[in-house]
Amino acid sequence: MDLPRRPKHLPQVQALAAIGQCRLMSLWDQLFAHMNQPVAQILLTRNDIADRTQYLNAQNTFHELLHMGVIPIVNENDTLAVTEIKFGDNDTLSAITAGMVQADYLFLMTDVDCLYDKNPRTNPDAKPIEVVEDIAELVADVSSAGSSLGTGGMSTKIVAARLATSAGVTTVITRSSKPGNIAAIVKYAEVQKALQASMASSRNSLVGDDDQQLADKAGAALELSSSEGRGTPAPVTAEIVDPVSGLAAPLHTRFLPQVHAIRDRYFWLLHGLAPHGTVYIDEGAYRALADKAGLLPVGVVDCDGHFHQQEAVRIVVVKRTPGAPRRAPTSASIAPAAGTDSPPAGGFEKENPAPVEVGRAVVNYSAAEIKRIRGVKGTEIHDVLGYADSEYVALRENVAFFNIEKSRPTTPGLPVDAA
Repeated sequence: MDLPRRPKHLPQVQALAAIGQCRLMSLWDQLFAHMNQPVAQILLTRNDIADRTQYLNAQNTFHELLHMGVIPIVNENDTLAVTEIKFGDNDTLSAITAGMVQADYLFLMTDVDCLYDKNPRTNPDAKPIEVVEDIAELVADVSSAGSSLGTGGMSTKIVAARLATSAGVTTVITRSSKPGNIAAIVKYAEVQKALQASMASSRNSLVGDDDQQLADKAGAALELSSSEGRGTPAPVTAEIVDPVSGLAAPLHTRFLPQVHAIRDRYFWLLHGLAPHGTVYIDEGAYRALADKAGLLPVGVVDCDGHFHQQEAVRIVVVKRTPGAPRRAPTSASIAPAAGTDSPPAGGFEKENPAPVEVGRAVVNYSAAEIKRIRGVKGTEIHDVLGYADSEYVALRENVAFFNIEKSRPTTPGLPVDAA
């Protein structure tokens, strides 16, 4: 369309997206036609993922296309999406898609080879980071911004990597100008996995001298790779070379997946839904949820936001203020906080110590209702509200924790992936 730059106004962006979607799919179709490879187009918005039925329909479509040998081309439906229902960047969209289909790998392509401990554009001594085992301990420069033609920067890629690895997906950041490197990186990563398996097998069985030497070499290679990922990477080179197999791969950063992946309904609860508020619970309620019980109002300290029934919220664990009453005051005795129409937060300090978000939940009551029933027993909800849809603020099957060990409820009669 001969535009000098990306438009800023939403109607213009959506109009151009409608034009671009046709041309983009035509290009993909022509490219894959050279290999007799059929492709399909799937356009998504945040609403498609947030609705459980639509999420499962999309997941089933993906699985059927892959079973048929068709490659799905996924993009955000920019012709319909507005700010409230946009993913915001393609990195997040790709990570959610990878988790939805339980992909083996997710490649996040960018304008640098990999993550560095410093900005390589301004620091000649910047060192690449090859392997990241724990994103929480990652120390890297993320100052790279997204291009004028795309969405997202390096920081969004790390967020996407955190999301994808939680679903058991190995995530790779590498240079987009060399897409042919993907196959070499996958081959290299698979060799690393084989070496790790060989080392584990050798240490747990009686082996001959030759096998033991091979296992020792594999162990040394893996320990070297792990140490590089923890902040002592090799000097900057054009490629990475495995010291045992001699296999080379282009520079890249590989995020290892979590051993216990969060999938199915729990992945959807954590990453498919946009939270509309926050429910603060005490440590006793958190322990009860970890033991597979539902969230009762007696364990709720407070809430923030303006959410409704059956909407997603953040679950945050806080310590109660010593001496603070557990039961919420009646609506007539609650004084609104200055400048608001909501009662003041009570029962805990929000800043000291800092609250910790532990998961997400779909709640049975609105924010206004939870404000009134916080601290009471489940059997007393009717006395406070005049009605009771449930004795639980959130059913256990509607709660998911970022820690997989606490996200596997076993509610009798409820399928693991029940809608």
